[in-house]
Amino acid sequence: MLGRATYVAGPGEWPEAEEKGRVVLDYEDRYRRRVRLLAECGKAVQLDLDEVTRLSDGDGLALEEGGFVRVVAAEEPVADLRCRGLVETARIAWHVGNRHVPIQVLDDGTLRIRHDHVIEAMAESLGASVTRLKAPFSPEPGAYKGANGKAFHTHDADGHGHHHGH
Repeated sequence: MLGRATYVAGPGEWPEAEEKGRVVLDYEDRYRRRVRLLAECGKAVQLDLDEVTRLSDGDGLALEEGGFVRVVAAEEPVADLRCRGLVETARIAWHVGNRHVPIQVLDDGTLRIRHDHVIEAMAESLGASVTRLKAPFSPEPGAYKGANGKAFHTHDADGHGHHHGH
């Protein structure tokens, strides 16, 4: 057993020289609070966080005994949707989001989804070129989540994070 992990350090926020192992997890397995994970070395890690957290590729799970376990995003079946321009990209992203499908926006503007032949056909009908491949999938966390996947907290009077002037 590698130990119990109770804290997640983001990519670049933990000393990589203290890596004790790696866990390779797909998209669904990277949204966790408490679970026993199996590292590549064959040893277990007990993840025990205060709240459900979205784990990202490169995160370090801080072990109580010292050291870190690296989170690696597994390759899984995905489809890259490439569009001709900003307007087409926005249109296709809207249609994908309207179907509540998780989406990742790559640095070059490509939209990545998990393999879904229905959504892929829709994107093609709207003008996107679709490339099916195996790659890591790290979709946007959502409008009500921070970059770490935890919910935003507000402490204002109306409870929804902006000022009305009343």
